[in-house]
Amino acid sequence: MQPGRLLAASAAVLASLFTASATADIHVGVTLSLTGPGASLGIPTQNAIRLFPKEIASQKIVYTILDDSSDPTNSARNFKRFADEDKVDVVLGSSTSPATMPLVIIASEKKIPHISLAASARIVEPQDATRRWTFKAIANENVVVAATVAHMVATKVKTLAFIGFNDAYGESWQSELDAQAAKAGIQRVATEKYARTDTTVTAQVLKILAAHPDAVLVAGAGTPGALPQKTLLERGYKGRIYQTYGIANRDFLRLAGKDAEGAYFAAGGVLVASQLDPANPIRAIGLEATKAYEAANGPDSMSIFVANAYDANMLLRAGLATALAKEKPGTEAFRIALRDALEQVKGLVTTQGVINMSASDHVGYDARAAVMVQIAGGAWKYVR
Repeated sequence: MQPGRLLAASAAVLASLFTASATADIHVGVTLSLTGPGASLGIPTQNAIRLFPKEIASQKIVYTILDDSSDPTNSARNFKRFADEDKVDVVLGSSTSPATMPLVIIASEKKIPHISLAASARIVEPQDATRRWTFKAIANENVVVAATVAHMVATKVKTLAFIGFNDAYGESWQSELDAQAAKAGIQRVATEKYARTDTTVTAQVLKILAAHPDAVLVAGAGTPGALPQKTLLERGYKGRIYQTYGIANRDFLRLAGKDAEGAYFAAGGVLVASQLDPANPIRAIGLEATKAYEAANGPDSMSIFVANAYDANMLLRAGLATALAKEKPGTEAFRIALRDALEQVKGLVTTQGVINMSASDHVGYDARAAVMVQIAGGAWKYVR
């Protein structure tokens, strides 16, 4: 081939490579608990992801969803597949805190941005060299515990019992509750633990009843959160029961039935969006997300886990918009740019609060991310 033709051919090849790079798809790996104890969290999340926009700034977004069976070993395996085989740009997941904790380390090792769909503050705190690749759009326990303890004080709770999961979720709640309740002058008189897979908590509840607490806080999530609730009522407990935002879905209401009535918990405003003040910016976003999800999945199908997915996607799209202006998907440079962009998101109104990220805060929510809710008539009631 003559030199001129060789140069022309080389230029054409380079041009085609550049064009392919410029239009490379954005690949998002998602590991969810679609089976196992976390299924009531993972399934609605999957339904929400199916509704996500599949394009941003003329770039196609491809979601690959894998089931981790609520198992940390499986979620870690899924992440490694996303990184090594699928070459993803970002990973979302998992649905439960235990299945998410190992992903934090892998995200750092692989240098892939990771947005948690589980709630524990330990996923993102303390911010360090490992956690700098992980973010979440779910309020930390300190925000929701503050709203819960404030309600306890207002209703003159003096003694409190705790029963929660024996994992990162329960431990985070217990640690934060201990600190804030003590400062508020509330004495904890009993502490019990149970596993997500347990079928009875009778022994734990009997110990709680023997302590005669004014209130009990149950730190569970999904349908396993109904077990202590039902057992307390079955054993004749007459005090106030508090739950966490982890039970805010219809499956919990279905399983707990009439025993759920009267329970209080703090959560993002999306659950009671229609009841919020019209001036609250969360109201419009919450109503929009609820309308879109329920149009596809039926009336009253909106849950806090759906909201977590919507908010994670809003955070992701904010980061992508910035990163795409600097680098091309499918490259290490793009993943670094996306990580940096996520850390700089400011003033993002989600279905549950307003996000202002920073190098030291990979959640970014303030007190606006928690309102008090009561279960009344099988529905969520905003407690003003």
